[in-house]
Amino acid sequence: MAIEITGRTNGPTFIKTPPKTETDGERKTTVTHTERGDSVALTSATQQIKKAIGSSSASPVDVDRVNSVKKALADGSYSVNAGRVAQKLIQLEKLIPPENST
Repeated sequence: MAIEITGRTNGPTFIKTPPKTETDGERKTTVTHTERGDSVALTSATQQIKKAIGSSSASPVDVDRVNSVKKALADGSYSVNAGRVAQKLIQLEKLIPPENST
C-alpha cells in the first residue's frame, strides 16, 4: 500500500482494511470499527483465557494458608528451610538470560 502526501487536507483520511478471520490456520474472532478501519483479532486461546478468568470463582489467594502463616509468624513457630530457598533461587537464576556486557 502506498501513501501519497500532496498537501494539506481538511481532516483525517481513513483507510478501510478488510478484517482477517483466519491466520496461520488459527481461528480468530475479529472486531472491526468500520469508520476508522481499526480491528482487533482475538485468538481462540485468548478467548479461552478471558473466559476462564471471567468465570473463575476461586480466589487466587489461599486465605487459610495466609492466616496460618500469619499465626506462625506471630507466635514464632514459623521456620524457613534455607536449603530449599537457595535451590529455588538457583533455579530462578538459571531461567534469567545472561546480560550482554559489551
